[in-house]
Amino acid sequence: MTDGGKAATRTAGRAVVLPLALAQLIASYAASNMNVAISTIAADIGTTVIGIQTTITLFTLTMASLMIPGSILTDIWGRKTCFVLGLGIYGTGALLAALAQGIGLLTVGYAVLEGVGSALMIPPIYILITIVFTDLKTRAKYFGVVSGAAGVGAAAGPLIGGIITSYLGWRYSFLLQVLVVVWIVVLARKLVEPPRTAAAPHFDLAGAVLSAAGLFFVVFGILQSSTYGWLLARTDFVIGGTVLIPAGGISPVWVFVAIGAAILLCFFLHIRARERAGKDPLFSITLFHNRTSNLGLLTQNVQWLVLQGSFFVISVFLQQVRGANAIVTGLMLMPATIGVLVASGAAERMARRHSQRRLIRAGFSGTVVGIALLLAFARADSSVWSYVPGLLVMGLGVGIMLTASVNLVQSAWPEDVQGDVSGLSRSVSNLGSSLGTALAGSVLVGAARPGGGPFALALFVLAAVALIGFVAAVLLPKDSARPAPSSATTS
Repeated sequence: MTDGGKAATRTAGRAVVLPLALAQLIASYAASNMNVAISTIAADIGTTVIGIQTTITLFTLTMASLMIPGSILTDIWGRKTCFVLGLGIYGTGALLAALAQGIGLLTVGYAVLEGVGSALMIPPIYILITIVFTDLKTRAKYFGVVSGAAGVGAAAGPLIGGIITSYLGWRYSFLLQVLVVVWIVVLARKLVEPPRTAAAPHFDLAGAVLSAAGLFFVVFGILQSSTYGWLLARTDFVIGGTVLIPAGGISPVWVFVAIGAAILLCFFLHIRARERAGKDPLFSITLFHNRTSNLGLLTQNVQWLVLQGSFFVISVFLQQVRGANAIVTGLMLMPATIGVLVASGAAERMARRHSQRRLIRAGFSGTVVGIALLLAFARADSSVWSYVPGLLVMGLGVGIMLTASVNLVQSAWPEDVQGDVSGLSRSVSNLGSSLGTALAGSVLVGAARPGGGPFALALFVLAAVALIGFVAAVLLPKDSARPAPSSATTS
């Protein structure tokens, strides 16, 4: 190819990737920037920390529940159409959240509409890169660009959100998202989608409803631990004025989790029956027949659970125990941000030199060490510097393994099922984010005073979950140990 041809290719590549990378950045930003403004938002709209925690959890839960249906809709409606439609819904939600005077409108705008918009616009990002760039090296390069945008959005969200909240107000953080979405829509006009080469699949509406409902009840049940406790109900569980579970009875947590598990069982039976009948399921159950992929998905889920859970717990601790405002909270979390960015930036080089399995194990090891350092040195009355070693090491650990885990899952499957795998991968990752806020937050927020023992217990729970991820990495087959040919991550 001539120099002119290479320059034209690079220009065309940037025109395609820029709106996709910006969309991934803003979705990742939305998932992390709220943590530093929890107390401010709660006081401003007259709600509680638990109310804001629930809204944050519902945002990532909505994405997790609808990411797989969103991937299927991209094949039915078209990738560009879904991408722009998702942006429109997301921008509308951000505008409503900025205008919210109570928890109801904030939840509708942020948790529901931004969640639905993200579920529609994120799957086309990776699918468009896959089908537009047929050369593997070029595709890997632009996957790296998008993954870097995801890392920047997730890691820098607390700092940027803290600065905006402190100097302008939390509503301006949502207005910023509206402006970026408008910019992306303008850039998206240049996107050209290759013509469809196969018939569009039929949408499995029943499967979509069952999967979303099952995931909702599981995470909603975990959220109830903040109010009712994990084993025995601390207070009466009342619906419509009727006491369904008296104080001292089994916690409603397990009732909701059992309902969710039963619905998910029905979902898997449904897609298996639909597949055997020759109909299009929401996704093929054969996606769970690959051991490497299954373990890789587990590591993805745990990574985002630990990252979002730790950011939530530390943010609440800093604001409610140390009395830090939004910008101070964002600045104190900066070592973790730097760690994620540095490790993500070096991910491509590390993947060429080390196996994906080794990188994932190293990442979980670093994350556990980072949490241990926080438990050892960070106290309510300790200096700011006592937080730096733990947060930095934890950020480095998370950053090292994010790209490797997704590479592991994607490389375990042929190209013709990458769309389904990408949707499942992002659903699992966002479910991890949702569970992280719900699980770790419930330990901290459920305490009378979210500091000292409850704070340490919440971090200990996250460390224990990270150890589960490490075990999954150890169990990865040796044929997954070769260096990765490409890089990509998700949120």
